This record gives sequence, structure tokens and C-alpha cells, in this order.
Amino acid sequence: MKVNNNLIYDVGMHKGEDTEYYLKKGFKVIAFEADPDLISICKKKFLEEISKGELIIIEGAIVDKNKVLSNTIKFYKNESNSVWGTVVREWSVRNEELGAKSNIIEVPTIDFGKCIEEHGMPHYLKIDIEGMDVVCLEALKRFENKPTYISIESEKVNFQHLIKEFNLFETLGYNKYQIINQSDINKFKEPTNSKEGKFLNYSFKFGASGLFGSDFQTPWITKKKALRIYRWIFYGYKLWGDNSKIRDYSLMKRIRRILSRLLRSRIPGWYDTHARHSSFTYEENQT
Repeated sequence: MKVNNNLIYDVGMHKGEDTEYYLKKGFKVIAFEADPDLISICKKKFLEEISKGELIIIEGAIVDKNKVLSNTIKFYKNESNSVWGTVVREWSVRNEELGAKSNIIEVPTIDFGKCIEEHGMPHYLKIDIEGMDVVCLEALKRFENKPTYISIESEKVNFQHLIKEFNLFETLGYNKYQIINQSDINKFKEPTNSKEGKFLNYSFKFGASGLFGSDFQTPWITKKKALRIYRWIFYGYKLWGDNSKIRDYSLMKRIRRILSRLLRSRIPGWYDTHARHSSFTYEENQT
């Protein structure tokens, strides 16, 4: 199965913040969403694109079909923050500890590998499904060709789990990376010579994934350098992250504000890892 350079997968569509961008740039989009209310919003928002076949919405939660044999699964639909919906009970417990309770509903299960067989291998695979990103990566092992680019919301609690994510990327053939602070996504600007579809002069909304592929203006880096950067990021998580016991002290708040001003970036933020496949060539990207 060859990579379809006009196809993007938006895994974790939410309210269509990213799907809208990909469609306007001229890509066909296969979008995945488990939350029925968010699906309803997007079906109305993208009625025309769906009718033209430019967008296909796949409804349900991606699971490891080797472990989940049922056709439905419990989905923890967050009452306070719709982006925190998850099928992982531990993540739901974490959210409740942060003051965001969930309602439990049943949603269909999705075999991601079968979806690729049916719809094709995308040029770019954006993954943001709370606690299940790695399941999508694992599904790629059975295919000879892989997406040219992938992005995931990276691990922010256990550094050893983060290393496993990078090891899995490496196993799949990815060897160059971008580390993007998603809390600063509205600062990113689309390059006027965009190589990823049409130039839109697009303004990214808070919560969007932002630029992808060859539109990054910063150099792609190695796994070794990426992990070195993440070690510093994890120090920030330890001091100011969700599990920090000292982040709300007045002194720590003051330090965080000062550092955020100096670095012109929100501390500690949260980060996506973008990966580029080793098969990438500049010439290919121009076609």
C-alpha cells in the first residue's frame, strides 16, 4: 500500500479544529472521534465537505483489538473539558483529581489497522486520543509503507514511557523530530511558501495541532537531541505539572511567570512530538 500524499488522518477530531485546516489546504481527511456530541457538532460544521467525500468521520474509540474483543467500550466523557475524553480509566481518575469529572457512556470500538486497509495510508497522521496514541503507532507495524509524518501528544508523567514512544518511532523507521509546545500554538505562522497544500495565512486556534510536515521552519532533530530537550521539559512538569505538590506556592507561581516572560513560552506547557520518516526526500515532497 502506497502513501497517499493527498490524505490526512485526524485521530482525535474534537471540534474539527485541525480537520478544518487540513480541508482548507486541499487534503482529503479521515477523522476519528469517540464523543457523540463532538461528532454531531462536526457533522453539522462540515456538512458540505462530507457530502463531497472530502471528509469521512469514523465514529468510535480506537482500541487494541488484541486486548479488547467487544464491539463497544466504556468512554469517560469529561464534563468540564471535552478534549479530556478517554477510554483509559486511570486517565479519568487523574482528571477527577484535577476537578474534572466524567460521565461513562458506551461507544463503538475501532480497529485502526483495518481503517488503514480500507481508506489508505495517509501522508500525515495526527494522533491525539487521550492515553491511546501508541495503539495507533503499534498498528503501523503490519504495513510496509508508513505515513511520511506523524504527530502524537507525548507522555508527560513517566520519562521511561516517553523513551518507549521514541523507540517505537525508531522501530517504525522515523528518525527526525520536532518538539512543539502546544500551549503556544497560536504563535505559529504558516510559511508563505507552504509545501503542505495551499497557503492560507491561517491563524491557529488554541487547542489546535498547528503546522505539520515540511511547513516547520525549525530544523528537524535526532532522537538523542529530542530526548535531551525532553529531560528539561520534564523538570518543568515536575515543578509545575499536574502532579506537582508545590506548583501553587506563591514563590513557584512567581518563578513560573518570570520564566514564561523570559522564554516567551508558557511553562510548563504540553508538547506534541512530530516525527518524519527516514524514507522522506525533499524531491518527493515537491510533487
